[in-house]
Amino acid sequence: MGGMKASHLSLAERAAYRSLEDVVGCKWSAAVVGALRRGVCRPGKLERYIPGISTKILTERLRRLEAYGLVRREDRSGAVLHVEYRLTPTGERLGGIIEQLHALQAEHTPPVPAAPARRAVRKPASS
Repeated sequence: MGGMKASHLSLAERAAYRSLEDVVGCKWSAAVVGALRRGVCRPGKLERYIPGISTKILTERLRRLEAYGLVRREDRSGAVLHVEYRLTPTGERLGGIIEQLHALQAEHTPPVPAAPARRAVRKPASS
């Protein structure tokens, strides 16, 4: 957006940016899309791929990504009914963009400085 002020954006543009933020600006969306780039997954496997995500948040994110057309839910019936998720072609494209953003961040993030070495504390000599 450069130096453009939000007041110069049309209502449609502002709505589009808010929608984009909702999809990729959410803490867990990029992680879910990244995990699904590995292939079709059941929810339990996704939870193992994404440390720290709760079942409730994962379910909400999957539903939201599905509503945006980035993820497809597939009900599999067999001996046991289960659900699998996969990226749509648009979700795959987004996954590639997220991967490029990670690479860009890695190139431009300064290394974390090492913690200073601890000095041994000397006790004063007793007289």
